[in-house]
Amino acid sequence: MLRKIVLLTVAMFFSAAAGWAANPLLEKTVKVADNMEPVFQHPAQIQEAAAKLAKLYGKTGKRPNILVLLVDDMGWGDPGVYGGGIAVGAPTPHIDQLADEGLRLTSTYAQPTCSPTRATLNTGRLPIYHGIYRPPMYGEKGGLSGEITLAQLLSKAGYHTGMVGKWHLGEGNDQQPQNLGYDEFFGFLGVADIYTDWRDPAISPDIANRPELVEAFEQLPFNHNLVRAKKGEELENLEKITVPVLANIDQQFADYTVDFIKRMAKQDEPFFMIHAFSKVHYDNYPADGYAGKSPSGYPYKDGVIEVDDIVGRVVKTLEETGQAENTFVFFTSDNGPEEDTFPDSGHTPFRGAKGTTWEGGVRVPGIAWWPGVIKGGRASDGLFDLADLFTTSLALAGAKDNIPTDRYIDGIDQTSFLLADDGESNRKTVFYWYQDKLCAIRIHNIKYNNYLFVPFEDGRKIAKSNSVIQKVPYVWAHDLTIDPKERFPALNSHTPRLTWPVPLMLQEARRYVGNFKKYPPNKNVVTTIKSE
Repeated sequence: MLRKIVLLTVAMFFSAAAGWAANPLLEKTVKVADNMEPVFQHPAQIQEAAAKLAKLYGKTGKRPNILVLLVDDMGWGDPGVYGGGIAVGAPTPHIDQLADEGLRLTSTYAQPTCSPTRATLNTGRLPIYHGIYRPPMYGEKGGLSGEITLAQLLSKAGYHTGMVGKWHLGEGNDQQPQNLGYDEFFGFLGVADIYTDWRDPAISPDIANRPELVEAFEQLPFNHNLVRAKKGEELENLEKITVPVLANIDQQFADYTVDFIKRMAKQDEPFFMIHAFSKVHYDNYPADGYAGKSPSGYPYKDGVIEVDDIVGRVVKTLEETGQAENTFVFFTSDNGPEEDTFPDSGHTPFRGAKGTTWEGGVRVPGIAWWPGVIKGGRASDGLFDLADLFTTSLALAGAKDNIPTDRYIDGIDQTSFLLADDGESNRKTVFYWYQDKLCAIRIHNIKYNNYLFVPFEDGRKIAKSNSVIQKVPYVWAHDLTIDPKERFPALNSHTPRLTWPVPLMLQEARRYVGNFKKYPPNKNVVTTIKSE
């Protein structure tokens, strides 16, 4: 094996002369700030995007609204425009229309699980920096202690900020959204299954059928309620989240967002909102009128139908209130599908699922919509990390000067990529972190894996609770344009075609890790709280 690796390495460097001559992997980046990721610079598209924004500002007299529609556990392959829809049991006409009228991104990346992604979206920083390595469960300590959030920075820039739906970043008073920059919050602090798993005899009969155990779960030290709060105020508990409440909770979230949009239409200040769905995270209970509504008849697919309807309802409200032309909308998911709960799970054409850094775990839908600003019918395989929403939002708000300089910011400004009619991504590299392990990196179409998620129970799943992390003993690189399922690593390809970029990718990894000297990584802040 050692001899094979040595020969392969030699082949890499001898083949490099031919491969390095003219290749997208070699495009030069520019360091815009010491504490920020280097970017590709495209002067023409920067000018085009700036001209569009200036024209719009001259017409409306205010900065654009920003609305993020964040679905829970939706797979890359669930929406119709990504090859799913009716083909996988749930048509998505409203999401598809959003893509047809906007920009469909095919290489949008989240983190392997939900809370790390949500923290990244709020801070512009990857988990190795913000410290939310995994979701806090059943009252565990989480939080963004010491972090500066996008909501805080946009508030400083004159935005009214709203958070609706799932939070799941910590339950302590200083960890709640109304104390982290949001003017208003309506939703829940945890995640769907912690409210219902133990109540449902179909899922946990050993608990649900024993009143004393149900009572014990009722007493666990986490917030069990639908809640709301205004900035700086105490959280108000509205109602306990039971199975019937959870089934219809996304309709309550939709009602709130629609009302929020209508209220903002009467205000002079722009708004920023994250609408974070509860669906389609398990346990999926169909809302009233949605049971069996999908062709498949399964609760997950019924949930996809409901999510799609809500997307249509929200967009229609923007149009009816005259705010669509001045609102940047981004639709996405927090991670790949949760395969361990099949059939209560989504679809991805890629290898792996939620909880892994295979493409199936982190590659998610990404649709940017802005009528009159973003050219309709576009599609791009350019790299986009959800951390980029942080910096891009501040750029759209005219508040890039608010970006912190005392910490490392992973998100880059993708304004010109999204807004220019033929824009190209400004991002060179995607870094795939799982907790404190840099598992893989992607540059252009090449992905190099440093760690693999390997099933140990059976060969049917490669998912969160059914796999172990294994260090790769040799070159494991894939061209994702021809091997999106990551089945044929470079070592087995008997060609230097996939191995010559590896030294460049290792150099890029060393560059990133080298930032730790000046900007130290954060330790895992998710820890168990013992009940008193």
